[in-house]
Amino acid sequence: MMEKKELRCGFTTGTCAAVAAKAAAAMLLLDSRLQHMKLMTPKGTEADLPLFHVVMGPDKVSCAVEKDAGDDPDVTNKALIFASVEFLTGDESLAGNSYVRETAGESGTLVLTATEGIGRVTKPGLSCPVGYPAINPVPRSMIFDEVDEIRRTAGYKGSLLISVWIPKGRELAEKTFNSRLGIVDGLSILGTTGIVKPMSEEALTATIRLELHMKAAAGQKQVILTPGNYGETFIKETLNLPAGEGVTISNFIRKSCTMVKEEGFEQVLFAGHIGKLIKVAGGVENTHSRYGDRRMEVLWDCARTFLDIEAKETLLQSNTMETAAGILKELGILKPVMSEVVKRIKAYMMDWTGGIPVEVVTFSNTLGLLSMTPGVPEMIKQYSASDT
Repeated sequence: MMEKKELRCGFTTGTCAAVAAKAAAAMLLLDSRLQHMKLMTPKGTEADLPLFHVVMGPDKVSCAVEKDAGDDPDVTNKALIFASVEFLTGDESLAGNSYVRETAGESGTLVLTATEGIGRVTKPGLSCPVGYPAINPVPRSMIFDEVDEIRRTAGYKGSLLISVWIPKGRELAEKTFNSRLGIVDGLSILGTTGIVKPMSEEALTATIRLELHMKAAAGQKQVILTPGNYGETFIKETLNLPAGEGVTISNFIRKSCTMVKEEGFEQVLFAGHIGKLIKVAGGVENTHSRYGDRRMEVLWDCARTFLDIEAKETLLQSNTMETAAGILKELGILKPVMSEVVKRIKAYMMDWTGGIPVEVVTFSNTLGLLSMTPGVPEMIKQYSASDT
């Protein structure tokens, strides 16, 4: 009997920044030196993290949280993520663009900015505006929410300036693909759940195999595969299938197909964001960026019969698949191109599964459902029926 190895999860840079900001706000507004701070992550897991480098003044407090990535091989592991909170009178001059949350009632404004080691966005298509710090939407909300909670607890109705920074951020960013995405001079503050799931290859593939084995042992003949969190959400909210039904396979597409065959499944539904799935349309077996990134080239190959050569450079220079999909929509050819994309993904995956039927559905965050192979509705119907 296979025994599941428990892997230690960590906390995202977003959670660490939010903890530091909450602690700084508490020390500033409640005038009490703290050694640790708690918050509840969007995933529902409590983070209780120690504080470092606390500096308290009458008008400003700063502190740091050390990033703990758990068993995930994250380049930001052990990095110090700083935050400060200070009174904002309206006379301060803020460097660069900042995020602002206007609060209802008589409470003042919350302003969030970033300095050393936090990247700035230089290209459109990301979830942060051009010119702004690379602090993604969920971490932004976490930081604002936690600071606002402290402000309400303290009964303070004035405005506050929140700053975040990572002293080694610029150096660490060189080990990432931020520059290729148009994020310069530092790291991104990331996270959708607040939790970092372990991503070591050996551990992940063992976990994938175990989850598939358990479903097969329970008599399940159909299985849903998805690369990650976006796919899980899509399965639940758009395909109306129960949460947790999909097996998260990360970047290991071909390995997972082989496992599906070995476990005796008879049907596969593959669902995921176009940014990941487009690589599979080019025959990429492992979609991690370390193995190369040919997303736009693959997309162009799928679109070339619908576009003239002049459109090639526009498509190839797109910063993200969200941007590229928007271009295809403007040109009126999004539907046929995406139909070709899912057709190619299906062909590769059926080759990797040894002929087991595979149906494919893909989506984007901005445009929603992009395309699906013809057998998807029937497979969803069968899956729902077998689950009741």
